[in-house]
Amino acid sequence: MSEKLKVGILGGTGMVGQRFISLIENHPWFEVTSIAASPRSAGKTYAEAVGDRWKMATPMPEAVKNIVVMNVNEVERVAAGVDFVFSAVDMTKDEIKKIEEDYAKTETPVVSNNSAHRWTPDVPMVVPEINPGHMDVIKFQRKRLGTERGFVAVKPNCSIQSYAPVLTAWKEFEPYEVVATTYQAISGAGKTFKDWPEMVGNIIPYIGGEEEKSEKEPLRIWGEIKDGVIVPAQSPVITCQCIRVPVLNGHTAAVFVKFKKQPTKEQLIEKLVSFSGVPQELKLPSAPKQFIQYLEEDNRPQVSLDVDYENGMGISVGRLREDTVYDWKFVGLSHNTVRGAAGGAVLCAELLKAQGYITKK
Repeated sequence: MSEKLKVGILGGTGMVGQRFISLIENHPWFEVTSIAASPRSAGKTYAEAVGDRWKMATPMPEAVKNIVVMNVNEVERVAAGVDFVFSAVDMTKDEIKKIEEDYAKTETPVVSNNSAHRWTPDVPMVVPEINPGHMDVIKFQRKRLGTERGFVAVKPNCSIQSYAPVLTAWKEFEPYEVVATTYQAISGAGKTFKDWPEMVGNIIPYIGGEEEKSEKEPLRIWGEIKDGVIVPAQSPVITCQCIRVPVLNGHTAAVFVKFKKQPTKEQLIEKLVSFSGVPQELKLPSAPKQFIQYLEEDNRPQVSLDVDYENGMGISVGRLREDTVYDWKFVGLSHNTVRGAAGGAVLCAELLKAQGYITKK
């Protein structure tokens, strides 16, 4: 009998579900034992359900090919065979909220890649290096749901990963005003160039709902727990534009920052490269050894060279220089479907296991 925790993937046939499956293939703690998707995929083997829609660069793991896909709506049945689930379901926001709470009420922890619960006051939204203490809100959520073991935890939007960690590293210099423009890969929409040929050689200056998420979610991450809910921080003020660009993987951000204190360039770089958190202390399996790297070359970070830094779990920063209007400006890069999506959720699950929130049933 495997000592690994049994994992279910909700929405396992989509791009993020596929990324979960490939990331967990050789995981030391977790093993995919159940895959659930829409009723049209239910009853087929995973290989049959995905067919020619496998979008990862690595082959589909042999261990999952013959798993028979279950109907994600059969909550009790799916939950019965797993210790916890990752959620990447493709439904309306209200449907996602309900189904994730339904799974939690079967005493099954839910670690979600979806945005539906990011603003539920007692649901932790966590970047493990930044706000691991927000998991403490789970006890209040369990009280609301009437559960002893079940809960929902989420990771934030992919677009903030390339700059929110940087601003966190610089917290002592008191950043108070931020302008960010993100240049976002098409895999963030669950697409490849084969699916979306009109993106070749094209830029679309609109991604629905993305700018509000990019401006508000960092403040929730920097917030604090008061009276059983997470209260967002008030500062810094962030304004953002989000642009879809013809890149497969990797979100780049061009960011301008004003500080109340006046750091030197050397101080800013030192804070970046020395920044680490609980995942590094605990040596969690998916944690990057160095969370943020600083690149001195004028033409870095580049997607083609740097997106896979630390297996896609690290952040790359470059072009830090003084600005004529703001104090400093920089360019950040993160892997949107690894650190920004499935990988970030896997790291959250590792943190939850280490903190004792996820255990064998």
